[in-house]
Formats: sequence, C-alpha cells, structure tokens
Amino acid sequence: MNEQALRDWIQLTATPGLGNTSVRRLLAQFGLPARILAQPASALQSCISANQAQALLQPSDAIRSLQTATCAWLFAAPSSSLRRHIITLGDPDYPGRLLETADPPVLLYALGHEQWFGTEGLLKAWPDKSLAIVGSRTPTAQGNANAHAFSHALVSQGVSVVSGLALGIDTAAHQGALAAPPLETPTTIAVIGTGIDRVYPKHNHALAQQVAERGLIVSEYHLGTPPLAQNFPKRNRIISGLALGTLVVEAAPESGSLVTARLANEQGREVFAIPGSIHSPQSKGCHALIRQGAKLVETVADILEELPALLKPNPGNPASDAPKLGTAAPNNQQPESNPLLAALGYEPADLDSLSARTGWDVPTLQIQLLDLELQGQIARLPGGLYQRQASG
Repeated sequence: MNEQALRDWIQLTATPGLGNTSVRRLLAQFGLPARILAQPASALQSCISANQAQALLQPSDAIRSLQTATCAWLFAAPSSSLRRHIITLGDPDYPGRLLETADPPVLLYALGHEQWFGTEGLLKAWPDKSLAIVGSRTPTAQGNANAHAFSHALVSQGVSVVSGLALGIDTAAHQGALAAPPLETPTTIAVIGTGIDRVYPKHNHALAQQVAERGLIVSEYHLGTPPLAQNFPKRNRIISGLALGTLVVEAAPESGSLVTARLANEQGREVFAIPGSIHSPQSKGCHALIRQGAKLVETVADILEELPALLKPNPGNPASDAPKLGTAAPNNQQPESNPLLAALGYEPADLDSLSARTGWDVPTLQIQLLDLELQGQIARLPGGLYQRQASG
C-alpha cells in the first residue's frame, strides 16, 4: 500500500457516521477507496445519505491529521524486530476465518515480530489452529490458574490462543501461552479495543510487548483511539471470529465474555465453558452457557475431542496431560491427608462453617488457613470465604 492509498482508506473509514456496513456497501458498489472518492456526491447517495457523502468528500482537519499520523506510523523505519502492518478488506493476507463472519472489520492494524511477515510486508499466515480464551476481569485465583494452564496446554498442542489483553482471565491466557514453547505461527493474538499505539490497561504494557514479540496485537481502531467503553464489546466479534471456538473460563451473569460467547455461537463457532462453584458469582455465567448448550470443559482433551482439527501429534505433550480440575494437590500430596483441606472440599466456605466441620476454634483455623494460603493450596475470596485450589 502506498501513501496515497493509505490516506484514501483512512478517509473512507474515519469519516463520522460511516460504519462498517456503509463502507462495505461503497466498496462493493464502486471498488477501491480511490474510485469511491472520485465519485460525485450524487452517485454516492445510492449507498449512503447526502450528509454522509458530503462528510466523506470533504474531510475534516482531524481526518487529515489522522492520515498524516497513520502514514508516519506505518512507513517509519523499523527500530526493532517488530513490524507494523495495515490489512484492508480483500487483501491477500486478510484472515479468512474473519472474512467468513457477518461483520468483518474494514481495516486491521497489526503489530508483531518480523518473522511473521514476508518480504513484501504481508503477514505470512494466520494460525490455522486457534482458540479464544476469555473471562472475567476480576477472576478468582483458581480462574486465573485455569486460564493459564489451559492456554499453556493448548499452545503445547500447537494451538494459538486469542484473547483481549484485558486484566484477569485475558492476562492469564496470554501469559500461559507465552510460557509454552513457541509455535511456527503467532503463539497468541491480542485483539485490543483501542488504537494499536495505545496499551490498555497500562498495567499490561510489559505483557503487550511480550505478545508482540511472540504473537500479534491486532486492532480495528484508528491510531489514538482511547479506551471507550462501547468499543470493547464490539471488538469481541474479532476475538471469536479469529478462532475455531471460544472457551469461557469464568464469567459473571452480565460479563462481556458472554457477549463473546454469543458472537461465537452466531458465527457458527464452538463455545466451551469451565464449571465452578454454585456459590461463586464468577461461575454463574459459565453455568448459564452450559445450560444453553456450551460444552462443559474439565480438560483440554474435552476441547480437542470437539475440535479434532486442533489436535496435533505431540507425544511429549499428550492431550491427556492437560489440566484437570479437582485432581491431585500440589507436591503430589493427597488433599485428604490434611483434615482442613478435606473439610473445605471444593466449595467456598467461611470460618464458621469450617469451625463447625473441624471442631477447631477460629484462631487455630486462621493460623492453618494462612499456612495453606502461603503454600498456594487455598485462596481467600471476597466475603471472608476460602476455597481450595485445584492443581494444574
């Protein structure tokens, strides 16, 4: 793409009031942006309104500034091993799986290691095998552990992990993917809800750098786009659209992760959910998905059975070695050898309940619980509850 072509694409996609549907309609009617912008307003009105046509043909100073900034961003000489790329609808390296969805983005900004790009700057290939992992921004400790373990196991099976770089489950999923041996395709893809020149949340700045080095960061939003609340649910269609299926690890009843799951279902992709405690608010969204037909998942093997295309022969990392909830405790210690763990079970419990089960007084319980918490065998939950940690 030369500079003028890029300016045309920015003018087309950044014009206020023109959404993806209108832009795709113009592209279908007239062809590339240069041909669209060469039309008189009267001709454009076969696809868009008179006000929209006028705004498109008379770009504002803000759009001209965005054109200049985007050209500077794309065509700047690389100062590291990372490469910048803008993919337009219909480009040969546009992700085919996303193209099959009902609302494919017109532009995709991409940032990743130079190894993923060919001599002409095009992306060599999107991962053939990928799964989205999403969930709560405020997960339990067990939810974080599950997201990390499942992601690590999937990448070890040759499956790329797609998520959203948000706090909580997204962060754990990216970290689990990055902890696995690298793949020949991007290990993990972060689909963000801001301009690709911004990292949100700022806490994940270092993680974003690691994702770019081992995978890809992708956004449909123009440079400088701040973290607007309405953009995050919209970007979820890209997360689910890039993957063969979506795994929801933890989700409250109103979680944005359920939006991703719904979009995956509408796109004809598989939806998976990890069950949890009936007392945990962070499990209620997953339980609702399971009641609606999502597959209940305890191990990565459950996912691979449903999506055999994801499975690769890997004797060193068989699917049966994937994390299974509620098995052996850390250090190969059987949990029932500790009477407090046996009393706790796998449901959250408060001090009064544990005192009634064990016959211990509260001060003794607090000492024992603190010791188990430091060992990583239990987690403290909001509301004065404690929960045993399943090993990964």
